[in-house]
Amino acid sequence: MVWRIPIRRILIIVALVIAGEMVFGLPFHTGRFFRPTLLDVFGFTNTQLGDLFAVYGITAMLTYFPGGALADHFSARKLISLSLAATGAGGLYMVTIPGAAQMAVLYGFWGVTTIFLFWGALIRSTRELGGESSQGVAFGILESGRGFAAAVFAALAVFVFASIMPDDVAAATDEERRAGFRAVIYLYSLISVVAAVFVWFVIPEPENEIVVVKRNPIKNMLKVVGRPILWAQALIIVCAYCFYKGAENWSLYAVQVLGMNELDAAKLTATGAYVRPVAALAAGIIADHLDATRSIGAGFVLLLITSLVLTVITPDMVGLPVIIANMFASLFGVFALRGIYFALLEETRTPRHMTGAAVGMVSVIGFTPEIFFSPIAGRILDATPGVGGHLNLFKLLAAIALTGIIVVVWLLWLKRNNSWREPVSSGKQSADAG
Repeated sequence: MVWRIPIRRILIIVALVIAGEMVFGLPFHTGRFFRPTLLDVFGFTNTQLGDLFAVYGITAMLTYFPGGALADHFSARKLISLSLAATGAGGLYMVTIPGAAQMAVLYGFWGVTTIFLFWGALIRSTRELGGESSQGVAFGILESGRGFAAAVFAALAVFVFASIMPDDVAAATDEERRAGFRAVIYLYSLISVVAAVFVWFVIPEPENEIVVVKRNPIKNMLKVVGRPILWAQALIIVCAYCFYKGAENWSLYAVQVLGMNELDAAKLTATGAYVRPVAALAAGIIADHLDATRSIGAGFVLLLITSLVLTVITPDMVGLPVIIANMFASLFGVFALRGIYFALLEETRTPRHMTGAAVGMVSVIGFTPEIFFSPIAGRILDATPGVGGHLNLFKLLAAIALTGIIVVVWLLWLKRNNSWREPVSSGKQSADAG
């Protein structure tokens, strides 16, 4: 069993987990757990913040594919360490509280550091750790560990924020909010740099015989584009990632719909992050014992149900515990999907030497919600401020969940018809896949 492993490999897993989450701390944790404060400190509307995420998404989309090819040719140690250090350095500019145009440049920069240098290397390293029989557990542990890291560091960030804010958060001055949020930015910057050092000393360079095997990255990129089964995987990630982006609005929902203050909203969303390790690991174990595709289908069914419920209920209709229970159930579905959708690479027979290219291809499509979801969500929320905007957003998410179910059915059909076999039919390619 792959996961009965020596201390050295455990440290590698820990390094990948911490790196895999904290590289996204500055671009996303600051907006996910402290969204009302971020909007207030920077003076942004929901639409403007959504447009910043769109800049990140466009940059990411342009770099996923070449970044995946890069991961097939350079060591994860170098790529991941450089990515973390560069991302952390960006935080030193964010603390100056720049304007919208300057923040757009910063988010574009983060799109390069967190995707081009990082993403393909992370997924390839995780797949190699999982071997042939433990892909669900491998990616489940990655996502579960990332969720635990997110929750722990979010709790630390909330503590730092609360220690600077006055006891009566609602009475905080603009300068106090700015100081509190700056402390959060400094914290995430420091974590990124420390994680870069940890990765550098823990993740080894690949052995010489692996390094010398060079393949034409363009050839691999053309091969993966011709595989319909990877397009189905990419569309599954599109639908799942829309829900992940939607979860970034929970802190705003808590303030505008549930009537919480900024600190309590941050605490609620930070607590919700603890669902992630449980959901991802459970999904990984189930996927390895049953089937990743059907497990993903069950996740979309859960998200469809919770979204439909949240389109109609408000605090004046039902008790707060009912709404929070639906919120946590939705988060369970989101993180379960994130824990296993890359396990499909093994289930769809993607050759190992094409992992980076395949990850690049499914990511450039799958993570397009980075471009379109936040701007759409921001406009929905601004068009009908307050409760109505959030109910309308859940209607959109319900439609996306239904689309995900349809794509899963298509993927099952493709698997039944052995659609992975055409591009890898030659004997040489089959040997390479091993």
